[in-house]
Amino acid sequence: MTLFAYTALDAQGQSTAGAVEAANRAGAVDSVMARGLVPVSVEEHAPAARAAPARVRRGGRVSGRQVEAFSRELSSLLSAGVPLGRALQVLSRETSSPAARRMWEAVHEDVLNGSSLADALAKWPSAFSAVNVAMVRAGETGGFLDLVLSQIAEFRARERELLGKVKAAMVYPSILAVLMCAVVAFLLTYFIPRFQVLFDEFGESLPLLTSAIVGVSRATVSYGVFAIAGAVAAVVVGRRALATERGARRLERVLLALPGVGRILARFALIRFCRMVGTLVGAGVPLVAALQVARGAIGNMTLADAVSQAIDNVKGGESLSRGLQLCPVLFTPSVIEMVAVAEESGRLDKELVRQAEGNEQELDRRLRMLVAVVEPALLFIMAALVGTIVVGMLLPVFTLQEMVK
Repeated sequence: MTLFAYTALDAQGQSTAGAVEAANRAGAVDSVMARGLVPVSVEEHAPAARAAPARVRRGGRVSGRQVEAFSRELSSLLSAGVPLGRALQVLSRETSSPAARRMWEAVHEDVLNGSSLADALAKWPSAFSAVNVAMVRAGETGGFLDLVLSQIAEFRARERELLGKVKAAMVYPSILAVLMCAVVAFLLTYFIPRFQVLFDEFGESLPLLTSAIVGVSRATVSYGVFAIAGAVAAVVVGRRALATERGARRLERVLLALPGVGRILARFALIRFCRMVGTLVGAGVPLVAALQVARGAIGNMTLADAVSQAIDNVKGGESLSRGLQLCPVLFTPSVIEMVAVAEESGRLDKELVRQAEGNEQELDRRLRMLVAVVEPALLFIMAALVGTIVVGMLLPVFTLQEMVK
C-alpha cells in the first residue's frame, strides 16, 4: 500500500486536505470520493512534490489566455495522436512566456514521473481551477482527454467573453459618475467661492437657494479634507466587513433585492452554474461532484446555499429539477421545467449548456437595457446639479440693482 496525499472539496465547498493508503492512484481517488469529498489533487506522498510552484511564482504570472491556449493546443496535439509527454514538451518549448514555459515544464516533469495530468495541473490552482482539474481527471479516466481539454478551452473563452461584456457595460456609466463628481467638486471649491467674495461686499441677504449653495461650498472648502478622510475610513471599514462571511452575505442579499441589478446578478450566477455543471457532466463527472464543484465557483454565497440544498436533495434520490425549485430567484420555472425534461431524456449536459447560452444572450440584452437607462439618468442628474448651482449663483445678479440701492 502506498500513501497518497489529497486535496478535495467537502460538502460545504471548503477545501480540505489529508492522506489515504491505496494500491494505486485510482484506488486513492475512489477512497477520497467514498468519504463524500470531491478530489481536486491526489498524488503519491513525497516531501519535495510541491517544490515546483515556487519557481513560477518568482518568474511571473500565467494569464488566463495562456492557459486557454495551452488547453486548446494540447487538445489538438492529442487528437492528432501525439503522446501526452511529447505534447507537453512541444508546448513548453513553443511558448514565448517564461512563466508559462516553467509551468508547462513542471507539468511535463510530473507526468513523466508518473503523475496523472490532473494531479500535475492541480499543483497550480492559480492557473487551473477545481473545475478544470475535475474535468481533466474525468477525461483521463474515461479516455477522452482531448475532448475534455477542448471543452475547457471553450469554457474559459466563454467565461472571459461574459466577464468582458459585464465590464464593458459598466465603463461608460462609471466614467459619467466620476465626471459628475469632479464637476460638482470644481464648482463647489473654485467657482462658487469667487462669487462669494462679490456677494459679501453687499452685505445683504441672499436668496435662499444661493445661501444654501454658498453654505455647502463653505463646508466643502473647510471640511472637505475631513470628509475625504472619513470616506476613506468608511471604505476601509466596509472592505473589512465584507471580508467576513456575515458582511458578504448581507451585501449579496441587498444587491439581489435591487431592481434590475439583482436580476442581472442572478442571471450571471445562473449562466456560470449551468455552463459549469453542463460541461462537467458532459465530461463524465458524476452529477453530485459536478454540483459541488459548481457551487464553490458560482460567485455568490446566498445562491450557493440554494445549490447546497439541491445537492442534498439529489443525494437523497430526488431529481435535480426538484432540488432547484428551492431557489426561485436563481432558477425560474421555465428553467426548472426544461431541466426536468432533459433529465428524463438523458440530455442534461446538453440542455444545461444550451440554457447557459440562451441566458447569456438574455444577460447581454439586460445589460444593454440597464446601460440605456443609467446613462441618461446620470446625465440628467449632472445637468440638474450644475444647472441648480449656476441658477443659484445668478439669482443675486438679477436683483443686483436693488441690492446696490
